[in-house]
Amino acid sequence: MALKDIQSTGSKDTRSGFGDGIAEAARKNENIVALTADLLGSMKLNQFIKEFPERFIQCGIGEANMMGVASGLAIGGKIPFTTTFANFSTGRVYDQIRQSIAYSGKNVKICASHAGVTLGEDGATHQILEDIGMMKMLPGMTVIVPCDYTQTKAATQAIAEFQGPVYLRFGRPSWPIFTKEEDFQIGKAQYFSEGTDVTIFACGHLVWNAIQAGVELEAKGISVEVINIHTIKPLDEEAVIRSIQKTKCAVTAEEHNIIGGLGDAIAQCAAKNFPVPIEYVGTKDTFGESGTPKELLKKYGMDVPDIVAAAEKVMARKKA
Repeated sequence: MALKDIQSTGSKDTRSGFGDGIAEAARKNENIVALTADLLGSMKLNQFIKEFPERFIQCGIGEANMMGVASGLAIGGKIPFTTTFANFSTGRVYDQIRQSIAYSGKNVKICASHAGVTLGEDGATHQILEDIGMMKMLPGMTVIVPCDYTQTKAATQAIAEFQGPVYLRFGRPSWPIFTKEEDFQIGKAQYFSEGTDVTIFACGHLVWNAIQAGVELEAKGISVEVINIHTIKPLDEEAVIRSIQKTKCAVTAEEHNIIGGLGDAIAQCAAKNFPVPIEYVGTKDTFGESGTPKELLKKYGMDVPDIVAAAEKVMARKKA
């Protein structure tokens, strides 16, 4: 399928994919428990609570305590899903996650909404752009960043069946829907196109932008390979190596600091196996600010034209 043939079937926020996914998973597994830190509405837990009120724990504005409670529930055989904004799911509680969950490999699912600059008007204090790096550095932590409503729903159900700690990152704004649930598999990259001139690796909201950038590049006669790296850790190194051996250059696109996130993961894989020129689309070692999601993606260099420019730049480096 050509990139121009990939169409959105509508728009919906990825956090709603989480809400629908956890309700569906809970219908299949009575051990699933949901916890939140005073954000049940924002985390779309209403349906879960309606169906399973006895399996819901409101922890109030006490995120560190929530992680401790989740750890204890995991010891007791439950499958706890902690829910709050990405900033509060990681930066505020990193010590508790490291010591009580990751160190002992507990089966806790850390589910984080409102990630990146597309949180929008709440501003820099809430727009965490370091969380992927923080979480992927924890030994044994699986890190997943789905790209749309459908994939978030599929990922939520998949991690319920997965053994071990998981960080699931998603967002606030309404976003195009363009995937199928059956296409998601933890640890396996998703191909949207195959090409020979340049590879674009993307995750989260920027997968859609990468596809649109690919359409523009194809219109210029450039053969583009667009790959969704929804699982940052464990990275599908086989897919990465196979692609860069073919295209000889890559662009990474993520709604995250270019330090520590997807770009670093791809670069490390390339450096070890098949070094190629790489350009990075993401925030450049900075905090965000208040604004609409589209305004902020544009200002911080994560819009479609930025991915197109990065692709053209990296191809020029390849030919130099």
